[in-house]
Amino acid sequence: MTDSLASLVSSRLRDIPDFPAPGVLFKDFTPLLADPRAFAAVVDDTAARYRGRVDAVVGIEARGFMIGAATAYALGVGFVPVRKQGKLPAETESAEYSLEYGTATIEIHRDAFAPGARVLVMDDVIATGGTLVATCDLVERLGGKIAGVEVVVEIASLGGRATLGGRPLTSMLLV
Repeated sequence: MTDSLASLVSSRLRDIPDFPAPGVLFKDFTPLLADPRAFAAVVDDTAARYRGRVDAVVGIEARGFMIGAATAYALGVGFVPVRKQGKLPAETESAEYSLEYGTATIEIHRDAFAPGARVLVMDDVIATGGTLVATCDLVERLGGKIAGVEVVVEIASLGGRATLGGRPLTSMLLV
């Protein structure tokens, strides 16, 4: 990550107070997605870091789908969605986790990748880390190896990095 990329990402975020619950300051990155230069910079930066090092990219519903699928394409590897409970049609593995504003359950297809696959996990933001930890746990339960965890924004004050248990995390912008 470079200072210029962090500056670009920062300039394309907007804060939405009290969303999705009172007291939560939501970091909206849809303006970044709408800017082709900024979106390409995010994808290109991540792809450069992982080229030849991953077999699949896992993206977390819903914003992780956007950057994850684009990154998988840039890397020439498959994309695997992690979705909210009940949204995937085939046999799934699930994990429940805590958010800063409640609890949720996510799922992944049991046949999403071969055991031993090197997997890059992607999402837009790490806050408390609950969603990313649950996703990494699912990948590992299926025999995948976490090659890295990538987020656009890390909200440092919420301590999510510490919950990852030493899994490698790269964030493009620390707030």
